[in-house]
Amino acid sequence: MKEIIFDIETVGYPFESFDEFQQEYLLRYANLEETEEKKQQKTDEVIRYLNLSALTAQVVAIGFYDIGISKGLVLFQSDLKEHYKSEDGEFTFHSGDEKFLIQKFWEIALKYDRFISFNGRNFDAPFLLLRSALLRIKPTKNLLSYRYDSKLHCDLLEQFTFYGLTRKYNLDFYCKAFGIESSKRGEVTGYNINEIFNQKRFKEIAEYCSKDLLATKELYLIYKKYLEFN
Repeated sequence: MKEIIFDIETVGYPFESFDEFQQEYLLRYANLEETEEKKQQKTDEVIRYLNLSALTAQVVAIGFYDIGISKGLVLFQSDLKEHYKSEDGEFTFHSGDEKFLIQKFWEIALKYDRFISFNGRNFDAPFLLLRSALLRIKPTKNLLSYRYDSKLHCDLLEQFTFYGLTRKYNLDFYCKAFGIESSKRGEVTGYNINEIFNQKRFKEIAEYCSKDLLATKELYLIYKKYLEFN
């Protein structure tokens, strides 16, 4: 069985890029607040979370890690045409626009039997499917098949919570609990990725994605050895 880990990074579109009706819809709850201070807090929150929806954000990086050959690939958006390898040769980095990233994802997906993610069923997979439709790209795999069958898509957050029976934690918390080096120790985080992208620090986002893949790989190996039952 050919197994691959995948992860995406997303960035919200500028709030000003939405028309007045879209902005009004997005701020419908913020505008109900009684004070200007609370209204601004709600508005800031709306803008901060734009990157969580496929209708208000774009994919800026997609990472893959082939467990069988211990090699990774990160496709990322950049103003420049870039193609390079990490110093240890474990990762290849290649730039392109969002459509290129998603098209390549589905091309690569055809070669694999099992997909591993962290929170991929709730975020990465539906985000990719919707962005594919918006860009008129036909997906090649249904990564949202039967939830309780992890043979095609093994979402580690689902597995480590036993499908919601126990409390959820983020990837950083699981990594620290299991003694895995966390990918959340650098400057790039989910909270500031929009700012990093706007500063055109594209390589840093790609590197951050590669670290997420390595952390997910280590967590998957623990799951496979101790918690997966065939």
